[in-house]
Amino acid sequence: MRALGLLGGMSWESTAIYYRLLNEEVRTRKGGLHSAPLLLWSPDFAPIADRQREDDWSTLAEQLGRAGQHLKQSGAEALLICSNTMHCLHETIEQAAGIPALHIADGTGEALQRAGCKHPALLATRFTMEGTFYTQRLRDLFGITAMVPDEEARSGIHCIIYEELCRGVIRDESRAYYRDVIKQMKAEGADSVILGCTEITMLIKQDDTDLPVFDTTALHAAAGVSWILG
Repeated sequence: MRALGLLGGMSWESTAIYYRLLNEEVRTRKGGLHSAPLLLWSPDFAPIADRQREDDWSTLAEQLGRAGQHLKQSGAEALLICSNTMHCLHETIEQAAGIPALHIADGTGEALQRAGCKHPALLATRFTMEGTFYTQRLRDLFGITAMVPDEEARSGIHCIIYEELCRGVIRDESRAYYRDVIKQMKAEGADSVILGCTEITMLIKQDDTDLPVFDTTALHAAAGVSWILG
């Protein structure tokens, strides 16, 4: 098996889910006492969230690029950036690290294609919903046109992620809010749902909607296991 580096801690709540999923899937596929060979860089998230809020992406690119280099020097042969939002720096981080970084949108795009879904509702941080790095990749590589909620809903979704999910807070009221957004987007033509922030899997499951749900955390972890096992 090959060693995989995790750029995590953004937030650690979802990185813990990555760690569990990666190890569970390796055990399932290899059997016995097998587990995933992983190296983890997990920073203090508060300064990172501050840089995001201030649109200081150049500082974050430098920081994450250095972290990727350290993981490579420690033996990692590829990376998972355990955050949808930070994939806005995917190419910069990959180039700085000098090893492949498996893109979180690719496993999701492939799964959407297999399911025949063309117009997913994208629920994510406002950086992911309002930027082009994610939706453009889905369009260019997979022919998928992601739909984003209106401005009010984007603000609500983003606030729940940072004020609750990243702090380990799960509220039924917030789940109901997300469900309502999904219902509205279904009425507008969405044929599926992308959980496009790695923390949303803590709140929304397939039982919360009759639309197919695509969990980027689980799909990214599965891609990582496939890479580990070659």
